[in-house]
Amino acid sequence: MAIYKKVKQLSPEEAAYIAGLIDGEGTIALTRKHRGEHRQLMVSISSTEPPLLRYVLKVIGAGRITNKCTYRDNHTPSVTYAISNRQALDVLEQVRPYLKTYKAKRAQLILRNYIRLTPRNGKYTQALLEERDIFIEKFLRLNPRRQTPATAEST
Repeated sequence: MAIYKKVKQLSPEEAAYIAGLIDGEGTIALTRKHRGEHRQLMVSISSTEPPLLRYVLKVIGAGRITNKCTYRDNHTPSVTYAISNRQALDVLEQVRPYLKTYKAKRAQLILRNYIRLTPRNGKYTQALLEERDIFIEKFLRLNPRRQTPATAEST
């Protein structure tokens, strides 16, 4: 069994700063690592300033930093900090009070439902899969770019 690093307890200032980075340059997403897999929680922050993301990694104590591909010579090389699953939940619990964009609603929905709808053994009943699909659809609608005027009013 893999041993995961524990997320550190953030000071209110650290939590607020990281929340600002997530609001401005980050994502709270349910992604698939491989085709056909169930979606899993991922929190990430991208930047062209590696020292900034090294600070985030140091303060949180878990996650990883990877280089992003640059496809054109005029693009600045950038890096991404990412943390997933239960570790990402721990981060969201600490930064959620400071989030100000639609990501606050995403974090709240995740914190309320993710553990209940994601069995650790990966074994889903049909009822749980159906409930999880509804949860994922609600989560994905909480992105202003994906909303139509009708869905914006209902959220």
